[in-house]
Amino acid sequence: MTEDVSAAERRRLLGRTRSVTLVGASANPARPSFFVATYLLSSTRYEVHFVNPRLDTLLGQPVYPTLKDVPGGLDLVSVFRRHDDLPQVAEEVIDVGARTLWLQLGLWHEEVAARGRAAGLDVVMNRCVKIEHARFAGGLHLAGFNTGVISSRRRSEP
Repeated sequence: MTEDVSAAERRRLLGRTRSVTLVGASANPARPSFFVATYLLSSTRYEVHFVNPRLDTLLGQPVYPTLKDVPGGLDLVSVFRRHDDLPQVAEEVIDVGARTLWLQLGLWHEEVAARGRAAGLDVVMNRCVKIEHARFAGGLHLAGFNTGVISSRRRSEP
């Protein structure tokens, strides 16, 4: 098993990150990717993008069918896909020029990590972006954020 990225390095990666793209984002509130999506939208400064060819929108945001369809440069790509899908996803992450490949909790793939690092990516495996962000942001006040409530507040007309 490859040595894990240190806490200090994960903090540095998240600190330099400007955008997070979730591959495998789900509209199912019981899925971890939905929970992470609500957290990122409500509790961070990141520009957040979603990739899932079966969705058009999620939490009021557009969902793109592939990474190459996401506008702008990609920074951190967080993956919520099956283990067998990871080599293909990693190639897509490399092809779009992202800086970080982040495999969510439960995902560990040595060959994918080696391929990503060889292509110049920072690679994090078996870690949750939400948990790590909350941990480094002082976390306790963010741990109880209101999941499922993403809205643009509208001011009443006078």
